[in-house]
Amino acid sequence: MSSTTDKAKGLANEAIGNVKQGIGKVVDSDKLKVEGAIQERKGEAQQAVGKAKDAVKKAIDG
Repeated sequence: MSSTTDKAKGLANEAIGNVKQGIGKVVDSDKLKVEGAIQERKGEAQQAVGKAKDAVKKAIDG
């Protein structure tokens, strides 16, 4: 997967995770809050992978 794809998927997962958490708070669903938090963290990790790939490519390309 390219760094851009990783970062885009990461942003999407973060956004969906935030929405799930918000809905979980509104409807008082611990399950949705937890799922949202997990998905948000997954998104953050995906973005970090994308940024790391960019850094490696930049280091190699000089």
